[in-house]
Amino acid sequence: MRPSDLLQPTSSGLYCPLADVFIDPVRPVRRALISHAHSDHARAGHDSVLATEETIAIMKIRMGEACADHFQAMSFEKPIHINDVDFTFYPAGHVLGSAQIEVSTKHLKIVVSGDYKREIDPTCVPFEPVRCDVFVTEATFGLPVFRHPPASNEIRRLLKSVAMFPERPHLVGVYSLGKAQRVLALLRAAGYQEPVYLHGALEKVTTYYQEKGIELGAVLPVAARTRNELKGAVILCPPGSLNDRWSRRFIDPVTACASGWMRIRARAKQRGVELPLVISDHADWFDLQRTIKETEAPEIWVTHGQEDALVHWCHSLGRSALPLRMVGYEDEPDGTAERQGLLP
Repeated sequence: MRPSDLLQPTSSGLYCPLADVFIDPVRPVRRALISHAHSDHARAGHDSVLATEETIAIMKIRMGEACADHFQAMSFEKPIHINDVDFTFYPAGHVLGSAQIEVSTKHLKIVVSGDYKREIDPTCVPFEPVRCDVFVTEATFGLPVFRHPPASNEIRRLLKSVAMFPERPHLVGVYSLGKAQRVLALLRAAGYQEPVYLHGALEKVTTYYQEKGIELGAVLPVAARTRNELKGAVILCPPGSLNDRWSRRFIDPVTACASGWMRIRARAKQRGVELPLVISDHADWFDLQRTIKETEAPEIWVTHGQEDALVHWCHSLGRSALPLRMVGYEDEPDGTAERQGLLP
């Protein structure tokens, strides 16, 4: 069996013809396997969705209870058999509930990574390398310039700024799913015990994380707080809110943004970010390389991101590799602007 017999790139997403299922389809389909609940991978309107329990719950929170006609929860490392194909979910370490999806027959095993990171994150299950014949990887940060520092170091920079400017509120731009909750957990791990205030767009998913037993400390809505109450506070908000009308309510705020794209300091300056924090929920260039080696896959497919550089590196190792150039897998809508013009 050839890999293309088992999994094919189409305009709707990766398609398994033997089972008639799509992985992370970008338009409504009959049967979809969803790697995680970010809206560039999880869309509304499918007839049937197979995903982890957490991904399904977050999809319903963000898109409504009826975002698909039928849901089936998948547990890690417990395969489901559809026609002649087994599908198994493994942890991806990206956000709560995120999964790699293994597609296998007796003769061939393909693992689709979805989005993933390798740095340990207390808000989700760590990435688990899976040996396979074909590894389908993202390459969001697939250039050598991208080497993410330890996230704990970036949080220390944030807290140093809070200590230096005790009268100024610190507005931190974060994606509403994954990044907001990770920053909260990192703040607590660094010893920050003051309440952290949330923009309304971050509240529901953060509450769900807390309901799942993830310790995030005292978290309060920013609404109805006075300017004086918010002096010196840490306030999390979507990246797009850093420079819009919402931000004008704060007195002389320090603007920060937690993103892997903050490695490009010129872009941070252009966006008016005073304190760029290089905190990413994707693998950097070196972790992409490390992961490909650990899978031992002789063939690599690159779905989205900086495909060409990673494909070239795979060829230098003597491995077969090709860019799929899948369309539609970018950043969340609340962070799309962070991606524009960032590449050198």
